[in-house]
Amino acid sequence: MLIRRAKLDEGKILSKIAMRSKAYWGYDDSFMEACREDLTLTENIIASNLVYVLENSSFIIGFFCLIVSGKSGKLDAFFIDPTFIGKGYGRKLWNYVMQKAKEAGISEFTIDVDPHAEGFYRKMGAIGIGEVDSTVLKNRKLLLMKMII
Repeated sequence: MLIRRAKLDEGKILSKIAMRSKAYWGYDDSFMEACREDLTLTENIIASNLVYVLENSSFIIGFFCLIVSGKSGKLDAFFIDPTFIGKGYGRKLWNYVMQKAKEAGISEFTIDVDPHAEGFYRKMGAIGIGEVDSTVLKNRKLLLMKMII
């Protein structure tokens, strides 16, 4: 098992993992298509942020994207390939998010949380602080959570 910085040319692979991971929760095709832009990692996103992948010898298991801004940040993406959901890889990757956040010198970060991921983030220690508008659907709200380092 290895966690490493994402390569600039891995955006398509990571975007596919994000789409598969989101679809795992039973969202319909029209919702998934609406999510495509938000779940796309470009070369610029990878180059400008802390984007790391968890992989075994032949497969990327998951990844995260942490945006750092001064002493705070935003966890913009955190996805595990559905083949590996529920097997402890999320916690392993989360621990690395926390390590990278500390190294970056931030004291907290926020997360716009999909309803299916709320339980995971609560187990990791994040707290709800409000709601944010979905960037995908009008009239859809997402839980806003904060993780204090």
